[in-house]
Amino acid sequence: MEIRSAWGEVTLDFTDAVITHDSLHIDLDLRAGALKLVTRPGIVVDTTGLVTNFSAVKERRPADAPVVLRVRITGEVEYGQIVARPRRRGFGRR
Repeated sequence: MEIRSAWGEVTLDFTDAVITHDSLHIDLDLRAGALKLVTRPGIVVDTTGLVTNFSAVKERRPADAPVVLRVRITGEVEYGQIVARPRRRGFGRR
């Protein structure tokens, strides 16, 4: 998957995704924006191949579970942020 974005926010929500492959490669070119990945247990995000310039990578891992999908992000981020986190529980949701 290729993602090219400038001054915008891209959200990929994997919480209800039907996963048919064991890996997903994202080639990213992000300028002054954000990429948010909403994960669930079993989804691992790998940003070791990502080049960051004045940027931040924040990752909160969901509960331990067997890996069903490995998301590998490569490319470049300038003045942006990458956030990978599990879905937030809303009021009254368990």
